[in-house]
Amino acid sequence: MNSNRMVIPSSVREAGNDPIFHIAELAKKRIADIGADPVINSTIGSLMDDQGNLVALKSVYSTFRGLKDSEIAGYASIAGLPEFLNSVVYACFKNHRPDGYIEAVATPGGTGAVRHAIANYSEYGDKVLVQDWHWAPYGTIAHENRREIETFTLFDKDGNFNFESYESKMLELLEKQKRVLSILNTPAHNPTGYDISDDEWKKLVAFYTKTANEHPDWRIIILCDIAYIDFAGKGESAREFMTILSGMPENVLPLYAYSASKTMTMYGLRNGALLCVAPTKEIAEEFKATCSFSNRGTWSNGTRSAQATLAKIISNDDLREEFEAEQISWRETLQKRAKAFMDAAKQVDLKTCTYRDGFFISIPCEHREEIRDYLADKKNFFIVALQKGLRFAPCAVNEEKCGKAPALIKEAIDAFD
Repeated sequence: MNSNRMVIPSSVREAGNDPIFHIAELAKKRIADIGADPVINSTIGSLMDDQGNLVALKSVYSTFRGLKDSEIAGYASIAGLPEFLNSVVYACFKNHRPDGYIEAVATPGGTGAVRHAIANYSEYGDKVLVQDWHWAPYGTIAHENRREIETFTLFDKDGNFNFESYESKMLELLEKQKRVLSILNTPAHNPTGYDISDDEWKKLVAFYTKTANEHPDWRIIILCDIAYIDFAGKGESAREFMTILSGMPENVLPLYAYSASKTMTMYGLRNGALLCVAPTKEIAEEFKATCSFSNRGTWSNGTRSAQATLAKIISNDDLREEFEAEQISWRETLQKRAKAFMDAAKQVDLKTCTYRDGFFISIPCEHREEIRDYLADKKNFFIVALQKGLRFAPCAVNEEKCGKAPALIKEAIDAFD
């Protein structure tokens, strides 16, 4: 034992910069040195305009700037402003509100929602089930809360949802733990851009229902991380699965991690919610009481100004229409960028994970860090290295550069094969 150590052993962490933030800082420095035109910076997980500036929806920030000082300075309620909680239910489900007892609790972004789900719906030492391609902070949040993550293989041989891997991992954990929290990041999965289709959801619901009926003492909790939902699909199509994921036995609970930080471009204002669609009133009330208590015991309450902004926009027809029109415009821009990348990838025979929607596209490959460094050093191209490949961010790269990027990636991969 280190006699000078003061932190408890289970909380000792390695020092060092996050690798994504590190490569992003290198990209910023290169842009400062040589200008933006020669640089492709695909490290940023935020929506950027064609000149590389952060997108801030006008409808959101004109509403925000119109708040009274007291609406900015005051505390929010512990569970969230009542008007926010009413409005965030619409923001989450829109016209696809599922059957069940729905409650919401405000959280600082989708990250806070994931934290509450892990802390309250899994036991100390449990394993939380996530995709093998996944957002790395799931592991960080699990470890911080004395849990671990277990992965299943997301894709089958045809690039679709791998039911065999998912179901076997779920049953294996249920046998050991008697409860499983499964996080499914969809639609517009980070980091691959995969959407679980409605037909795939129907098969999943059939599996949950059968398993829950056969084992009434087991608990199955499905957390849908929908951070990028408003930049996926066309119109309401991205939300159609929500009505499918309902009507299951009482020992199955769907949860939704909603991120206004993403959907309203208020990244730094940290605004979101965890929502439940409970089969009984008692389970919904239990959710509300438990997660409200967790709010008080972690961050006390959320950012009032962000909650007030969402509530004012959603409750006002004119503001909501203006806001949703902006979302549609930027979603179309994102889709054009992604199409430019995927079309160019096909031309140069660059293999990608199945992409359907969203901020990110992933390229499975070996020598990930070497390729990342080569592209940065030799091509002024900054890309994120993951455990299983590379992550390109069309959310942050204009359409022209999206079309150029696949050939550079393919050349680099071939150079290291």
